[in-house]
Amino acid sequence: MEDRFITSTKNWTDAEIETSLRPTSLDQYVGQDKVKESLRVYIQAAKSRKDALDHVLLYGPPGLGKTTLSHIIAKELGSQIKITSGPAIEHAADLAAILTNLNKNDVLFIDEIHRLNKTVEEILYPAMEDFALDFIVGKGPSAKNMRLKIQPFTLIGATTKAGMLTSPLRDRFGVICRLELYSDKDLQVIIERSANILNINIDSSASLDIARRSRGTPRIANRLLKRVRDYAEVLGSGEITKEIADQALAKMEIDELGLDFIDRKILESIIYKFGGGPVGLDTLSATIGEDSGTIEDVYEPYLLQLGFIARTPRGRVVLENAYKHLGLEVPSQNKKN
Repeated sequence: MEDRFITSTKNWTDAEIETSLRPTSLDQYVGQDKVKESLRVYIQAAKSRKDALDHVLLYGPPGLGKTTLSHIIAKELGSQIKITSGPAIEHAADLAAILTNLNKNDVLFIDEIHRLNKTVEEILYPAMEDFALDFIVGKGPSAKNMRLKIQPFTLIGATTKAGMLTSPLRDRFGVICRLELYSDKDLQVIIERSANILNINIDSSASLDIARRSRGTPRIANRLLKRVRDYAEVLGSGEITKEIADQALAKMEIDELGLDFIDRKILESIIYKFGGGPVGLDTLSATIGEDSGTIEDVYEPYLLQLGFIARTPRGRVVLENAYKHLGLEVPSQNKKN
């Protein structure tokens, strides 16, 4: 898969962006109002009781701020945060070492928690419920089951695939929050805040234009802002105007809905080579030269959200909205009755 400006998955350039632009409090965190309102209550209640906050599960599409929100929760609680990820914890002993080194009411953040292996996951069950670790000492008939108490802590799990979590693990989270895609208005606020931190002058019309092409994702919005800044510094006076933003985004082949050349390639391949569909995923993969899993997990979700394609038992079909967006005549069989 080629590097794309508009993919919501993290790439190597995002580390610098997220570190410098990450909000540090719920007041600074833009959007997700229902989630913030609930978390404020839960955090305040936990602090007043001097207890650990109940375990939190954050899920939703990538790039919406799950990692950022976990840091904010820890800071609002006045606690330290330890960070790891599901794939990084290969053995039960690795997780046990992390848990035994936590102080009272610390926060443990596990990204991609759906990728924990089964053995490691089972260590979490008593740790989350009883703040204890169960392990076996010795072998054979003389083996004994031992329980080691650990400090109360808050586990924050983040996942893009909540459906892949096992029921026993999911049921142990007391606070479950779904992060939704951002509105253009919220993304505009994020872009203008980021521009202020980066000392970039930007017109409100330009920030709104970038927001509309960011696919509802702050990560993409900040990435586009930095690339448009480059064009403004080289081709303009350094200030991002709507004209500069339009010019930069056009050169990056990102249209007004945030589609790039790969999105259009998928749509045009189905339209021109397969009469608008249906076409099977493997056939489409061979036609455009992309892995079928990449098409299904990376490219298709946004096209489905826009109502540009549909998945049918016979394959992918391009819908009326896509024809209109591409400026093509809608075939009679694709028109709505």
